[in-house]
Amino acid sequence: MTSASKHSPLRWLAFPWWVAQLLSGAKSFRDNPLIGSKRLNRQGLHRMRVRLTHRLATTRRARLAARLGTEDLDQFARQGYILVPDFLPADQFAALREAILKRVSPAREMVQGDTITRRIAIDADMLRDIPALRTLLRAPRWAGLMRYVSGFDIEPLYYIQTILTHRSGKKADPQTHLHADTFHPTMKAWFFLSDVEPEDGPLTYVPGSHRLTPERLQWEHEKALMAPERVDRLSARGSMRITRDELPRLGLPEPVAFAVPANTLVVVDTCGFHARGPSSRPSMRIEIWAYSRRNPFVPWLGLDPLSLPGIAERRIPMLWATRDRFHRWLGQPWKYKGRITPDSNDQSKSG
Repeated sequence: MTSASKHSPLRWLAFPWWVAQLLSGAKSFRDNPLIGSKRLNRQGLHRMRVRLTHRLATTRRARLAARLGTEDLDQFARQGYILVPDFLPADQFAALREAILKRVSPAREMVQGDTITRRIAIDADMLRDIPALRTLLRAPRWAGLMRYVSGFDIEPLYYIQTILTHRSGKKADPQTHLHADTFHPTMKAWFFLSDVEPEDGPLTYVPGSHRLTPERLQWEHEKALMAPERVDRLSARGSMRITRDELPRLGLPEPVAFAVPANTLVVVDTCGFHARGPSSRPSMRIEIWAYSRRNPFVPWLGLDPLSLPGIAERRIPMLWATRDRFHRWLGQPWKYKGRITPDSNDQSKSG
């Protein structure tokens, strides 16, 4: 936003929208002057939003806990993630992996630093062509894990995701910096279709960083007072970065790297601090990737029309098409790559 636009009288026509966003997942200190207000945050606005959304998430998760076993619940409470090795029987996993990797599908790619993220929508056509994939996503334990960690009884967005590292001479991948996705509990999951070695840039997570301790709340408060001018661009947009040197002050340990074999599922609360580990060599990581984020101030579990069968599996193509059509206003960082397999090693730049 330019200096002139900041002082334009017309800018205040957006005031009702800024107010409405306070009770939503809006997180940008830069784009909403109320969320980014030093005065309001000194008086506790950011603290209030953080406290209330965590309290609501705890209440919703308690109502979903019956879907999980004690071991999963204990693991999440301690760590902020649930790791399940050998999620599928070996023969079922091998057949599913082969079906996914050989399927040619429309793909999108985004370049961040020297890393390419490729995503293929798990849509109605893919679920029709790979019945075992539909069975996996509807399995009671799988669905229970996704819903418990997200805190909502809704259907996540699902992709086949490929991470290709060392693909350009650009600066470092910003996703390798420890960060929280937003100020409230959210869910992402990775079901690895390939082995992940320590040199391949594995997902990393700071155990216990999902908990809203007094130290974490104070850190959030201080960062809110610094934003947007005295923090980096992504922190100013609400995805707060943290350095390893800051972790001891919050009573947190070093990050854990998920260098794991294929057929491992990791479901994570991404309000906790996490990052893509740096890779020391060109690598390719392939996974089923899930994402679930809803208005964190909603107290109920479901009532989400976008989760209905026939709609849920069509959301991603509709989302991409909308951003393509209105890219001048919405932006579209995901460039169409063509119809390829998830393990295509084409290193040409997307877009």
